[in-house]
Amino acid sequence: MTRIALVVSDVDGTLVTKDKILTDDARAAVRKLHEANIGFTVVSSRPTIGMDFLIAPLSITLPIGAFNGSSIVDAQLKPIEQHVIPPAVVERSLKILAEFGVDIWLFTNDRWLTRNPDGEYVEHEKRAIKHDPTIVPDFTPYLGSVCKIVGASSNPELLKRCEAAVQQAVGHEATAVRSQTYYLDITPPGHDKGTFVAAIAKRLGVDLANVATIGDMQNDLPMFARSGVSFAMGNASDDVKARATHVTESNAQDGFARAMERVLALR
Repeated sequence: MTRIALVVSDVDGTLVTKDKILTDDARAAVRKLHEANIGFTVVSSRPTIGMDFLIAPLSITLPIGAFNGSSIVDAQLKPIEQHVIPPAVVERSLKILAEFGVDIWLFTNDRWLTRNPDGEYVEHEKRAIKHDPTIVPDFTPYLGSVCKIVGASSNPELLKRCEAAVQQAVGHEATAVRSQTYYLDITPPGHDKGTFVAAIAKRLGVDLANVATIGDMQNDLPMFARSGVSFAMGNASDDVKARATHVTESNAQDGFARAMERVLALR
């Protein structure tokens, strides 16, 4: 395996457990990366406001990717580069999500907006990002400042069909991909976890061949494609595992830490 100079990790399903816990082994693994002078940062479908709980425990100083990499913020969560979905594309996407009957959320840089405070995944998201939603009667006033749209549903097959329908409707005007089996994310066009990895590697002067990425979902595939080394979590689907150069244990078995052991063994 290639000597690694930079590690970029997904968060949910990868760096944290199902209960959104950062384990002692994960913390220790990142500490060892720092001690080995290997850069470390995270990129996630999470909103900016849902990333702050990782910064101090992992001593992150590099820029962080939010909204699947379409927003880049510094370690104080101040925007470095930010993009929004075109308003017409937001409207088109909302129409399709409504037709499929999934719960709909909008995220701006600093707010999570929902019309339904009793949605089946609202409490789950509150625990995950450690923030409450703003309840609004109408999304119209916010159409020009949307960083991400989420369609949430406990029916994975329905959401998969919804994903295909949104992808066909938005074309290259937005990126639509599931970040969990129950979340469909729609983010600004031309930006994904792969473009984030390329931007951070360029910023640090690191060749992409010397970058390792780790994740568990389809939205992680663009960064797998850009990095020299990639790890799929044991809890990833078979199609995600097939696109990675390595497969580690699940996030219930500290798969992130086990993957970092392999990275550190190259010193």
